[in-house]
Amino acid sequence: MSDKLENSIKELMKNRQGGRKDISSIPPPPDDAGTRALGEALDSSFKIVKLIIVGLVIAFIYSLTFSVQPDEIAVKLRFGKPVGVGEEQILKPGLHWALPYPIEEVVRISVGQSRTVLSTGGWYPIDPEDEKLGKLPPALNYLRPLADGYVISADGNVMHARATMKYRLNPNMALNYEFDFTDPTNLLQNILNNSIFYAAAHHTAEDAIYKDQIAFNESVRQRVALLIQEYKVGVTVESIDVQTSPPLSVRDSYDQVLSAQQEARTAVNQAESYARTTINAAQGQASTILADGVTRSNQIVRVMASEAKSFSEQLPYYEKNPELFKERLMAETMQTILTNSDDTFYIPPRDGVERELRIQLNREQMKSQREKDKAKSAAEGASTQTSTRRR
Repeated sequence: MSDKLENSIKELMKNRQGGRKDISSIPPPPDDAGTRALGEALDSSFKIVKLIIVGLVIAFIYSLTFSVQPDEIAVKLRFGKPVGVGEEQILKPGLHWALPYPIEEVVRISVGQSRTVLSTGGWYPIDPEDEKLGKLPPALNYLRPLADGYVISADGNVMHARATMKYRLNPNMALNYEFDFTDPTNLLQNILNNSIFYAAAHHTAEDAIYKDQIAFNESVRQRVALLIQEYKVGVTVESIDVQTSPPLSVRDSYDQVLSAQQEARTAVNQAESYARTTINAAQGQASTILADGVTRSNQIVRVMASEAKSFSEQLPYYEKNPELFKERLMAETMQTILTNSDDTFYIPPRDGVERELRIQLNREQMKSQREKDKAKSAAEGASTQTSTRRR
């Protein structure tokens, strides 16, 4: 069968070399089961190869794509150099593509993560576990070289200072942080150390430790911001926590001074509060007294004016008949005095005869006796009326 197939193929090649001929003149290959099986096998193989090729193409295209997460940015390096110019180099969150390595390489940079860096130059060595428990290392009267960190203040005193900085990468300048420096974390640590030494050189130990810590901390922050901007590090500072401490050998003395100053401030605040309260109360009392005085003064003026008017009106009557005026005034006065009296006693003149006048001062007993007398009189009157009716 293979010889027949080979002869048919040779005959077909001859026909092609000799020019176009009627293909119907070529005898068809023998139709048998082997030929059909071979054709089906070739068709299946070609289909499988096509599927494999399509899969490889899809896999290749998929391998060229990558996604950038919301909390990161990315940059494509083509033969080690960033692709694009300026902000075009930064790939924002989303779907992007890149040629396979080693032609292009994708570098991802996390910008949503908060990072921390600690200063190392101005603090005494302490075990982290002891620090959590509040335990301090033993106090010595000297500083150990290469072990005890310290700073020198503006007034020439030795003290300890350290800072903890939290920062994030600036998405627009993250490439500076990633590619412009060999060790950006070490650079930020040196910036923090430099800022502490700089601030200490511009403040006294007293101010830095307890008297004006806010100004010292602000000096550190301003120096850090200046150096980060100058070196174009590409980070955004979130917070800087600054701590200061006197040397351990004199820490107790400083604590006593702080305690005394705190007590003094408390006493001063209490005194000022008491003074304000007392002054406010005195001012309120003074205002009340003044208001009462003005009211009383106005009242007296009105009374005096009324009395003056009354006297002025009575003057013609007095001038006309003084005795009659006196008697009338006496009668009016007595009437006014006796208006609310329960009992009135008229005592005639003694006419030269010595007399003794006794007055019962127990008013309640007199009222009780008077009420009894009234009740008795009422009862007698009722009984008299009853007997009269019987008759």
